[in-house]
Order: sequence, then C-alpha cells, then structure tokens
Amino acid sequence: MAKFESQIVGNIGLYYVSYKLSQLGWNVMPTARNARGIDLVAYDIDGHNYKGIQVKSLSKRNPVPLSTNLDKITGDYWVIVNKVVSERPEAFVMLPCEVKTKAHRAEKSGKVSYWLQPKEYDTDRYREAWERIKIN
Repeated sequence: MAKFESQIVGNIGLYYVSYKLSQLGWNVMPTARNARGIDLVAYDIDGHNYKGIQVKSLSKRNPVPLSTNLDKITGDYWVIVNKVVSERPEAFVMLPCEVKTKAHRAEKSGKVSYWLQPKEYDTDRYREAWERIKIN
C-alpha cells in the first residue's frame, strides 16, 4: 500500500463521502479546504434542506484527532473514513454530540487534546450508516 501525504488522505476521504452522499440523492459541495468547520455542504434537489458535514480521513484504523477544545466540533454530521488508501474504505456516520460524548481527553506536558478512539467510532451503529443523513 502506498504512503500518501495527509492532504491527499484528506482529499480521498472528502471525495469518497461526496460520492456516497451523491448516490443518496444529495447535491454535495466542498467548502474551502483550509477553512475551519464543516468540509461539505449537502443539500436536497430543491435546495430547501441543507446539511453541514465534517469529514475526518484516516489511512488506517487510528484514533481521530479532534482538537484541544470540544466546542470546535461543529456541523450536522461527522463522517470518519478510515482505510482511505485501500480498495474498501470504511465510513462511520456520527452526530457531533456523539463525537463529543465519546471523546477521550489526553494531557501531555500540560497540553490537553481530545481524540476519538477506534473502539468508539468503529461500531455497527455507525459503520456505513449513511441512512442517518436523511434528506427530509
């Protein structure tokens, strides 16, 4: 398996999620890549229903780095995609409140960080749960 730079891993996950949401009937548009907050805006065919989606892309089944502050967790949905460089990426669809609740707090040299451990997101409840992102 080839080793990709983190920006490429991020792009693969972003476009994978765009592809999957498009298959469900959403119009999908990426936001500015270096902007904080949501990564994708998905909207229905009539333009009445909008969803903001945060995408976290991983090359393998690793913890998801969240931030130093859980208040930065935004959007309507979070989609974690791991194994993006394989032929079968795995996606996990979560609500921001679920991410916050399951976040692990770490402290090293006085600095606090939050992580989402694989055992918290890699579950049947979230795995390929695209139906959670409802159009209506």
